[in-house]
Amino acid sequence: MTVTEQESGPEGSDDEGDMPGAGGALYTPSPRRLERERHRRARARRATAIAALSTLVTGVVLYFVVVSAPGWPRTKETFFNGQYAREALPKVLEGLWLNVRLLLVCGVAVLVLGMLIAVARTLRGPVFFPLRALAAAYTDFFRGLPLIINLMIVVLGVPALRLQGVTVDPVWLGGTALTLTYSAYVAEVFRAGIESVHPSQRAAARSLGLSNRQALRYVVLPQAVRRQVPPLLNDLVSLQKDTGLVSIGGAIDAVRAADIIVGRSLNYTPYIVAGLVFVALTIPMTRFTDWVTARMDRRRAQGGTT
Repeated sequence: MTVTEQESGPEGSDDEGDMPGAGGALYTPSPRRLERERHRRARARRATAIAALSTLVTGVVLYFVVVSAPGWPRTKETFFNGQYAREALPKVLEGLWLNVRLLLVCGVAVLVLGMLIAVARTLRGPVFFPLRALAAAYTDFFRGLPLIINLMIVVLGVPALRLQGVTVDPVWLGGTALTLTYSAYVAEVFRAGIESVHPSQRAAARSLGLSNRQALRYVVLPQAVRRQVPPLLNDLVSLQKDTGLVSIGGAIDAVRAADIIVGRSLNYTPYIVAGLVFVALTIPMTRFTDWVTARMDRRRAQGGTT
């Protein structure tokens, strides 16, 4: 094939001139391709400009709606006071360290306990029926029980029993309540992942000489966990926010630190500060979850492994 023939390409081709020639040199893109790329860039710039303008207009409208409300001056003084915000921020950040530690410890405990419950619910054979029934009862109960009630029962009820050797620390008791509730949700996420693995995978593992336990550990669970990463990360985001509920037992976390200042000043700005701190901590985790989800969707669309 001559150079002229390669440059012309098939009639009507949009990518003519892109292919390397016989000598390995890359030819410049065709005018049609260059025009198409310019059109795409122009359309992207136009879409970005429209989105920015729409966001600006919406923000301005909302601002004037809020500040023109009759009660705005009083609301601003009560919820957006700069003096109380500066006073609350260091104490809220100090209390936030407790929330972060609870997130790390409870997150690991929830993953381990949730995995054990999920595996118990997927065990086969009549001999494991009592274990399956207990696991199902656990998930049904703690998924139906409101978290705030669970926290009150554990944080306030356990110390009332006066059990020897059982801690009465509200941090540990609050973390236990969080673990009990979230492990039920995570167990269902893991169980869905396990059941999504095709039975042929287990059968192939058994045909290679692996036992049922080995097939579950080395073949089924790795695929199940990989497929359920996005919902697991979403549960982790929810757990991060709900660590603030341990304050009902008296633990000095970010929410409790704000509550102390509010009780002394009767100004609610510290609550706004605590809320913004939690939002700032949650947004990176949320964006990371979205990135992981989009990445896995692209891999599935391309035919890759999930």
